[in-house]
Formats: sequence, structure tokens, C-alpha cells
Amino acid sequence: MKEFAADHIRNICLVGHGGAGKTMMAEALMFTSGTINRLGRVEEGNTVSDYRVDEIERQISVSSALLFCDWKGTKINILDTPGYTDFTGDVKSSLHVSDTAVLLLKAVEGIEVGTELAWRYTQEYKNAVILVINKLDQENADYDKVVRQAKEIMGHDVLPLQFPLKAGLGFEAIVDVARMKLLRFTPGGNGKCTEEDIPAAVLPRAQELRQEMLEQIAETDETLLNKYLESSTLSPDEIKQGLRAGMRERKLFPLLCAASTQNIGSSALLDFISDYAPAPQEMGPVQATNAAGAGVTVLQDPAGPPVMFVFKTVSESHVGELSFFRVISGNVSPGLDMVNNKNGKSERLAQLFVMVGKDRKEIAKLTAGDIGAVVKLKDTHTNDTLSTKNSPVIIPPTVFPEAVFSMAIVPRSKGDEDKISSGMHSLHQEDPSFLFRVDPELHQTIISGQGEVHLDIMVKRLKQRYNVEVDLVDPKVPYRETIKATVKDSEYKHKKQTGGHGQYGHVHLRVEPLKRGGGFEFLDEIVGGVVPGKFIPAVEKGVVECMKEGVVAGYPVVDVRVALHYGSYHDVDSSEMAFKIAGSMAFRKGFMEAKPVLLEPIYNLEVRVPEDAMGDVMGDISSRRGKIAGMDSEGRYQIVRAQVPAAELHKYATVLRSMTGGRGVFTASMSHYEEVPREAAEKIIAASEKNKNKEQEA
Repeated sequence: MKEFAADHIRNICLVGHGGAGKTMMAEALMFTSGTINRLGRVEEGNTVSDYRVDEIERQISVSSALLFCDWKGTKINILDTPGYTDFTGDVKSSLHVSDTAVLLLKAVEGIEVGTELAWRYTQEYKNAVILVINKLDQENADYDKVVRQAKEIMGHDVLPLQFPLKAGLGFEAIVDVARMKLLRFTPGGNGKCTEEDIPAAVLPRAQELRQEMLEQIAETDETLLNKYLESSTLSPDEIKQGLRAGMRERKLFPLLCAASTQNIGSSALLDFISDYAPAPQEMGPVQATNAAGAGVTVLQDPAGPPVMFVFKTVSESHVGELSFFRVISGNVSPGLDMVNNKNGKSERLAQLFVMVGKDRKEIAKLTAGDIGAVVKLKDTHTNDTLSTKNSPVIIPPTVFPEAVFSMAIVPRSKGDEDKISSGMHSLHQEDPSFLFRVDPELHQTIISGQGEVHLDIMVKRLKQRYNVEVDLVDPKVPYRETIKATVKDSEYKHKKQTGGHGQYGHVHLRVEPLKRGGGFEFLDEIVGGVVPGKFIPAVEKGVVECMKEGVVAGYPVVDVRVALHYGSYHDVDSSEMAFKIAGSMAFRKGFMEAKPVLLEPIYNLEVRVPEDAMGDVMGDISSRRGKIAGMDSEGRYQIVRAQVPAAELHKYATVLRSMTGGRGVFTASMSHYEEVPREAAEKIIAASEKNKNKEQEA
């Protein structure tokens, strides 16, 4: 396997809204470069990057795929990422290790929510960006509209370098203003093009765009600007130098044209990537931390100490765990001993591979800036850094999006708990945006992710890999119980006579509410030893156990003060158990007399929606018993802040996407507890009674 010098490596990440043609673009680039000998189709399930069963079934990318090709002596690593909102975690982790994002825009629909989301992620990771208007062969393709939208959203640094000679069903030629040539392609061909003179009919437009290109490039650098002001032009070398620097510094966002399903524009894109996209070292050093947590700078230098960052972990049949990594510094090769600086564990690198989808090609060495995969790392997973013992550093991890959708799982077979736990742990390591936890209070295992499809796919993988079947049910809401009034004297006498010693415990409790968040207080107000001191902790224990089980609907009791102020005992029959039962029953009795209420968790909700969906979203929040707290503007979007009961937020991610055409996003965080309205409380209590009866019958 050929090795490439660091300055002949380019790392690109294909991003954009679902259906923008990313997978077909990856296919076209691989076919045009000669890496594969047949152009696959998403509809036929035979593309290089969408090779998993769930991707073929759904005809969408579910995970990012790593590919590479050799184009005129430059190695181009390609990460094909999902466009569906449920899988944005893979988009972030891929952009984290890419230098250039190739952001695909649809020629008909233009800028969509996935486009804007990917754009924001490129801002976060400071990637160079190449915009590609794809699907220009479709009827109603509108190049000018998409360019206008791109400039509105991404700013006037968008730099059109190509435009179609004729967009729509006859699309086969692109005017390239950097070369000042017409590039003519054969639809469905090998992706190569012939260069012709620009037709007279569109030459004025090409000249106008070239002049704009020269001006924008000159404005990125003072020296180039002076040269341009003197001579009104720039040399080819100056154009290349200015364009590369402008992309690297995010001052210029070149825009190209393509139709990936017809393999039109792929060779021009490959040329542009190899000529203008930044090499890894050009992106500058990486900011990291050392073992002590202090900031350090890691140069992307092949001569430096070896450092590699694991950005993705996958489980492959017949191989085991495969870790995808980027070499940050130095060189890595099989047999190299490294240390995981997160847990201090040693790792010896086994076989190293470069990837073409599911196909692996073994390689002897990878250098700084390159991307590859390694098998069988014992204690290293996604977001971990490996380096040598003498140069311990930690690369900042990918910050995955917060989970917005949760369900509870119920095993179909008893005894599968261990298998489920092991499987969930493995799935989380592969995809850290997928979370699971066991809720001891609600007695449920909760899984969380980015949406219904995300969780559905994870459940299917659990079955395929671990032979465990589970059902998804709605997660319970963690309600609380409390009181609104004081009961000064709640008495209970536990008296039981059996053969031998009997049982005797007698208590008088005062039960009173505390302010919200006050927790629990127990007061010992016994005077004169009417209840011996050794039994008082048992009374408190009985109260606490009753509080955990709940009184009204089986939910934990909060914000109460209980005072033991009187009682009596028996010299022979009194015991800790008797006083524990008496304490529990006296509390239960007093609680029911003290105007008990249910409390529900209230969440802070922040929704980012386009202006035209504001009315629908606010109306929906009100219908969910939500209270609008405020609004802010952010470009074409509005940020709505509200407080909504947790019970009303189940499946909100799905509803919001449907209501806003996928353009709305939200975050939710726990705020506080509030009293449940009486009608809703009655339904909750009735449901609790029904479940209790079912359990007793079972």
C-alpha cells in the first residue's frame, strides 16, 4: 500500500441535509479516481459507504463511512456522513478530524435545516468549507436561487467559481471561472471532462464572476490587494495562494457545481480539493492538554512524537472492534506501544488499515494528518487519545449533541438483563450520542438519543448482534408527593399479640410541609422518655421507608418535616421493628390528612424555529401546559424560551420536526417541581392504582 507524504494528504468531510447526495458524491469521487470500477446506486444498495443492513433497508446513511482515493498523487480521505437529524453525532465527530467540509446544497430545495446545522458545526470546528450545488440535473434546479440563499446565510464570503451552462434535465457542462474554461461531461460517464472555450453567450457572466473572484481573493491579504489595485489582476500563483489562504482562514467559501448521480463535476471537485483544500499542517497546531490538565500545543508534524485521536469505534463481524483515528503528530505503525492518557492503560498497535467503506487495506505506516483504522485496542474507545509515555497529551473530545428523545426498554425474555447491559454499553461506545441508564426510582432502563429512528436502529442492532429482543415503552415521569397543610397529631399504635413476645409501638407524629426543595427533616421532641431513645431511629426509618414508597400514587415524598412528640412503649413487647411499623403507619395516616398533592418536574425549554413557524410552535407549547418565558431573534430564526411539564415533552422532538419541516431544534433541562393540576393528578393516581392491582394479580 502506497504511503503519502503529509503535504500530499487532504481530509474532507461530506456534509449536508438528508438527500443532498453525499453518498452518491462519495461514490462518484471513488469511481472517477479509479478506486472502484463500478458506480453504485443508493436505491440499489450497492454503494461503497452505505454498506450496513439498516442503511440499505432505509436508503439513508446511518453512520459515517471512511473512504480514500488517490487523485494525481494526492491522497484524499473522505468521510461520508449522515444527513438525517437523528445521526448528527457522527457529523460532529467526522468534522472534528477533517480539515475541509464539502457542504452539499440541493439545486431545487436550496438551504435546509441539515445544511444550516452542518454549517454551524463547521464554524465550531473551524473547517475550511467548499460549497457544492448538487443535483443540477433535476427539473426545476435553480442555481441562482441557491447562491442567493447561501450568501444570505453564510455571508458574502461565498465565492461562486462555477455555474451551469444549462441547469435542469440537460445539465452536462459547467463554466469554471477559475480556469476560464467550459468543462463538458458525459452524463453517467467516467466523471472526466473535456475543456472548451466558454461560449460567447455566457462569456460576459463568466468575466463578471471572475472579476468578483479576483476582488474577493485580493481582499483577504494586504499584499495581494496592493498588487490587484496596481494591475487589476492577479497571477495564477497569486490566485492559488490567496484562495488557499482564504479557505484556510474561513475568509472564502468557494462554490462549485455537480450532479453526483450522473457523475458530473466529480473530477473538477477532485482537482479543486487537491489544488486548493488545505493540507493538515496548514491548519496549524492542535490545542490539547497534558496529563496535569495544563494547555499544550501539538504541532501536526511528522517528525514529532506519535499522537493519535480515536474519533469513532465500530464493531465489525469477524474483526471485533475497529477504532478509526487521525494521526495528530508523528508516525504510527504496527507494534508501536502507546498509552491511553484518559485511563493510563497501555496499548500496542496491531494491524493498521486504510478504509474504503467496509473494505480494509493493510498499511505499514500512517503519518501526521492521515486517517486510518486499527483493530483490537483493549481499553481505548471514541474520544480517547493515544500517545507515547514520554509525551502524554489529551486531544479535546468531540462534544456530542444532547439527547432529545427517550424511551424505556422492556426485555421480552427474563434473564436477558446482563446481555442488554453489555450490548447497550457497546452501542454507546460506538455512538456516544446514544445513552442508556437504569433509573432505580422508576425501575426502568431508559435509552436516549436524537430521535425515534435513532433508537429504533439501536434496538435492531441489539437484536442483530446480541440476540436480545426488547420492546420500547413510554418512560415514566418522576413525579413527587408532598403536602400543603400541617397535621399536629397523627397517632398510630402497633399492637400485636402472638405466642411468646408480642409487638408494641406507639407514636404521635406532627407532619408539616417544608418549602419547595426543603427535602426532609425529622425532629425528636420526646420529653421524659415516653419513647426510649433506642427506638427513635426506628421511627425515623419507618417514616423514610414510607416516603420512598409514596403514599398517594407510589412516588417519593419530598419537602416534609416530621416531629415525634409523644408515644408509649412496653417493657417486654416493644422492639425496633414495632416502632418502625408504627412510625410508617402514623406518617401514612398523617400525610393523607395533610392535603396531599402530586408534584411534576418542569423543564426549561429552548426552541429554535424559523419565523414562519413561530405561531404554530407557541400554540403547541401552550397546549402542553407550557408558559412562554421570552423570545429572542437569531438571524432568520426565533428562540422561544418556555417552561413545560416533563409529562408533556415526550416525543416532542418528533412533533417539532413535523411542525417545522425539520427546521426546529430544541434543548430541554430540568428546572424545578410544581404542583400537578387536580384533573391531571386524578388521572395519575387512577393509573397508579390500576398498575398496583395488575401487579398484585400477577
